Amino acid sequence: MKVRRLLHGSTETIAGTVYGTIVVLSMLTAGAAGYEDDPWQLVAIVVSGTVVLWAAHVYAHGLGESVRARRRLDARELQLIAFREDSILLAAVLPVAAIALGAAGVFSERFALWLAVGLGVAALTVQALRYARLERLSGVGTATAIAVNLTFGLVFVALKALLAH
Repeated sequence: MKVRRLLHGSTETIAGTVYGTIVVLSMLTAGAAGYEDDPWQLVAIVVSGTVVLWAAHVYAHGLGESVRARRRLDARELQLIAFREDSILLAAVLPVAAIALGAAGVFSERFALWLAVGLGVAALTVQALRYARLERLSGVGTATAIAVNLTFGLVFVALKALLAH
């Protein structure tokens, strides 16, 4: 798996990448203060939380597609939904790796948290750039797309952090 796929995704996965990144950033900011003495617990919470939200997302899409098709989906169809939505899981890989490296003592836990948040912000920026390129936006339009994507994502993160503390 390439780092580019983790940050960039594909045209089919932009929604999952943005959603997953916001979910991960929210869990990191909400959990950072509570687990500063045990960063491995923060890793476990972010990983398990992301998996649970991904599973709920797959279930909801499967249910919706089943109702739309007016029949039960078979295992292959559910598997295709799960693979299609794997960008939610992939969005957690780099931030979790950063936190785990801090927990393992490779670098400070504080730096690890900032690195994880920085990787999330980078992922949101990359997705905005992808959108701007697709729409052939001007420099101002590109800057606006980045600002909107970052603002939207970071507002959710801030709200989560405020509600958790």
